[in-house]
Amino acid sequence: MRREVTEAMRDALLESNYNPSSLHDEGRRARALLEGARERVAAVLGTSRNEIIFTSGGTEANNVALFGVARAASPGARLVASAIEHHSVLAPLERLRDEGYEVSLLAVGSDGLVEPASFADALGRPALLASVMYANNEIGTVQPIAELAAIARRCGVLFHTDAVQAPTWLPLDVRKLGVDLLSIAAHKFGGPRGVGVLYVRRGVAIAAILVGGGQELGRRSGTENVSGAVGMARALEIAAAEQPDRSREVGRLRDRLEAGIRSAIPDVTINGGTAPRLANNLNVSLPGSDSAATLIALDLAGIAASAGSACASGALVPSHVLKAIGLDEPHRKGAIRFSLGSATTPAEIERAVNVLPSIVTNLRAAWLVTRRDG
Repeated sequence: MRREVTEAMRDALLESNYNPSSLHDEGRRARALLEGARERVAAVLGTSRNEIIFTSGGTEANNVALFGVARAASPGARLVASAIEHHSVLAPLERLRDEGYEVSLLAVGSDGLVEPASFADALGRPALLASVMYANNEIGTVQPIAELAAIARRCGVLFHTDAVQAPTWLPLDVRKLGVDLLSIAAHKFGGPRGVGVLYVRRGVAIAAILVGGGQELGRRSGTENVSGAVGMARALEIAAAEQPDRSREVGRLRDRLEAGIRSAIPDVTINGGTAPRLANNLNVSLPGSDSAATLIALDLAGIAASAGSACASGALVPSHVLKAIGLDEPHRKGAIRFSLGSATTPAEIERAVNVLPSIVTNLRAAWLVTRRDG
């Protein structure tokens, strides 16, 4: 977390660690902090405070968007999403399918993008909601959200975007994007874990998924995380203010890393490399090497990387995203992802470029020996 964020949260805890629904003076102070945070989040998103729901993170925000809209409508309604959505979108869709809703998953191109014409064709049949993520968490591809949202609006379909990866790197004005619902999570932009936001445009009906105390205007019950909301608001303000410069600076480092890997490993594939991407994302396929072995070797060398989604409970599972963009098995098995941030230095980039080729060479040699002996 950013130091400014931890300080804001500490002050909130010290000033008023009380239930914001209480009517006593301490509770009213907590309520003032919570609503102040809501106002600040709304200001960054270009909307009003009553359209902001605080959640426990991006997963809950996505779940509330999908279950909430579906269950506020007639059973059996049609829901549309891209095939490369995060599991916190795909899993609710599977459950809704089991409940009798119709679910359509849209194919993406080899660049990882939803084609607007194909999206329009998919909405040619009646649908209740379409969900397309702003930027992919694995390969970093940035979808043409404003264009897709405009198509959905013309078709009379509600549009949700999982924007969890977007803050710090992309603009977030919900009016300019034209979306009806948008999810973000604080820990992706220097805020605390365990707090997120779902933007719900005024007039969009959602059923409450968590019920009980009726908090968040009856849309999400549970005593609110006041200090988390305060920290999230501060982190979002900083991320928005720094977004253009941060995106350019980190993008230059990402490009140096990509160029260095390309030069040292000529048969590397840059996944999503022909599409607009998040400045901090580099997903590469190294055929002939195993991603788990590569990650272990990198970790032993002091370099942190990942494979697939970091939200899969620490397990390496086959990537539905890489399969959806048409990668064969060797390229899927050899894929790793580097995620850069504000703390990443040029020296770290050079170290990764110097270390990775020897790791890949050794793993490929071991694979050839195993294949020969087998």
